[in-house]
Parts: sequence; C-alpha cells; structure tokens
Amino acid sequence: MTTFTRTLAHFDRFGTWSADLPLRLFLAWEFFESGLEKFNGSNWFADLQSSFPFPFNLLPAELNWQLSMWAELILPLLLLLGLGTRLASLGLVVVTVVAIAAVHWPAHWSSVAELAQGYAITDQGFGNYKLPLIYLVALLPLLLKGAGRLSLDHWLRARFYS
Repeated sequence: MTTFTRTLAHFDRFGTWSADLPLRLFLAWEFFESGLEKFNGSNWFADLQSSFPFPFNLLPAELNWQLSMWAELILPLLLLLGLGTRLASLGLVVVTVVAIAAVHWPAHWSSVAELAQGYAITDQGFGNYKLPLIYLVALLPLLLKGAGRLSLDHWLRARFYS
C-alpha cells in the first residue's frame, strides 16, 4: 500500500463520519441567521403575499411570516444536531422554494437568456435566485442521504433500531 493509498484510506474513514458536517454547519448558520433577522425585524410579507405560491398565497401574511421565521429558527438547530435531518431538510427546501418564487425569481422574463441573468446574488432587474439555488443544492444530499454518522439520527438509529 502506497502512502497515497493510505492517505486516501484515512480520508475515506474520516469522510464516512464527517462528510455531511460542513453542509449541516453552513446551512444551519445561513437559515438561522435569516430566522433571527425575521425574529428581530418587522413583517414585510404583506408586500409580496400575492407572489407566494399555492397554498401559501391563501394564508395570511402574518401566518406565513411566523411559519417562515420559526422554520428558519428551529430546523437549522435540528440540522446542527443531525436530528430529523431529512425532515428538517425538506422543510428548508419548502421555505427556499417559496422564497425563490416570492422574492428571488424575476417578475418578468421573455427568454432563457434573460432568465439566466437572474442567476446572480444581487438583483439587477432580473431576479437574484443564485444563493437560494445554492441552498437547495446543498440541502439535497442531506435530504437524500441523511445526516451521516456524526449525528443524533445515527446514534438513535444505532441505539434503538439495531
């Protein structure tokens, strides 16, 4: 076994335990920060209530605000702990899709080239869906695979279902 192969074997063992951890930390920070902004701010959802996708467009703006805020405060903590990771990821996917539809997607676009201009961090009149799309891509492995071995999910599964 070469030094390179041994090194890769160490990375494989380490990755088995911790590959998902950077995603969980990153997403927990980003969503919790957004939830804190809502918690400490005032409700601005009334201004864009009509932009919410179904069924959220049928709910009062105050309820949407509370749902979003508490989802962004509680679900990141679950991600951090690796507890109910798939369910927490699914909830954050829903929050993100609603945010893209209501806030980040361009109001009007007539071509794919124009839509592509919305793949940006700041809105220059074409939307700004780049960052929430990055969040969706980062949530996908957690949704599909779960939290991995450094998680309460793994510990509970090993403790009660083995």
